[in-house]
Amino acid sequence: MAFRTLLFSFILSVFNTIHAQDFKVMSYNIKYDNVNDTVNNWNDRKAAMVNLVKHYAPEFIGMQEVVYNQLTYLDDALKEYKYIGVGRDDGKQKGEFSPILYNSKKFKILQSNTFWLSPSPDKISVGWDAAMERICTYGLFENKESKQKLWVFNTHFDHIGVEARKKSAALIIEKIREINTDAIPVVLTGDFNLSPETKPIQFLKKEMIDAQKASTTPFYGPTGTFSGFDHSRVLDHRIDYIFVEGLRVEAYIHIDDRMENNKHISDHLPIMATLKK
Repeated sequence: MAFRTLLFSFILSVFNTIHAQDFKVMSYNIKYDNVNDTVNNWNDRKAAMVNLVKHYAPEFIGMQEVVYNQLTYLDDALKEYKYIGVGRDDGKQKGEFSPILYNSKKFKILQSNTFWLSPSPDKISVGWDAAMERICTYGLFENKESKQKLWVFNTHFDHIGVEARKKSAALIIEKIREINTDAIPVVLTGDFNLSPETKPIQFLKKEMIDAQKASTTPFYGPTGTFSGFDHSRVLDHRIDYIFVEGLRVEAYIHIDDRMENNKHISDHLPIMATLKK
């Protein structure tokens, strides 16, 4: 009887350990491959970006401003990762993606989709006063070991449209509520092109949890996330966020890693949260 009790305790301990595993989520605007860029050309940045991702090894990366040739490069270089997402211009390969890269050794994708941030989200469209098409890509993932499920949403708000950013925040929350009928944990990553005090960000903070503010360990890194490739800039402009629900935030960092010449790898800093169910 004592042996059975010990065995049961051991199995329960292992079960609880598996179900309490940490995982890391990164959000990273990688700056699209602009052929007119000379000083900050993609070809001079891409190897450093791959090294950064491999070093921090997040299970999920919500990226923004990714064009197809960048996506295929990253897909080839990051062997453990697969991606979901489509180009915003044609729903296939044209235009910028807001892809979600995930560690395919640890997670499998159960379903995925992309919607446009507009009054007609199910078709290619420009929303409200936005300057161009904007999208949100999402997926339902399952941990291969624990079988726990997780929704991950990733987006990039318009840089011009005031109304578009407001409506986009409301639309994403509406979609999450519509899709997540089983109260599965949710992560929302993105470049929101909005500072923390703005109304759309305040709205998102009411509907979900700003992971930076909920971290059980002190936040680490610069206050801001936008560098503009200016190595002397004061990094105090925060426009990239990770929001969560149904998850504990163990740590939250803004990563100011640079190349040997002190140049930024992108015009945004990658941000990362360590999460636990």
